[in-house]
Amino acid sequence: MADGQSPSEKTGPITLVHAAEPPAQGGPSRLPAIVAFDRKELAMILSVYGRKVSAGDWRDYAMDFLRERAVFSIYARVSERPLYIVEKTPRLRNRQGQFSVTNQQGRILKRGHDLGLVLRVLDPQLVLVR
Repeated sequence: MADGQSPSEKTGPITLVHAAEPPAQGGPSRLPAIVAFDRKELAMILSVYGRKVSAGDWRDYAMDFLRERAVFSIYARVSERPLYIVEKTPRLRNRQGQFSVTNQQGRILKRGHDLGLVLRVLDPQLVLVR
């Protein structure tokens, strides 16, 4: 730089903090909860995903676990936009249902309380067994 200082010296030291570490002094004592699919829900999603991969329809997936929702994105090929999104939003549990399937254009194809019934929109031959 013109005054002989590097950018880090001018702005101060950079501190990296791991997300699982407790907050610094004076901050809130609790970290926000992260929404995730439980083992049974994930097994149901991966079962449908596996059938579609073996049929050659889908090729890739991604999972995101956020504060208010968990997202399972399904891709037909390596691309920027997912073909389908399976979403779990617990705050909608008492309203329309916490599970939904959205298409590439953002339209909700199915929403409900039972993940098995919601996933039937992706695989019509899927039979719900309890």
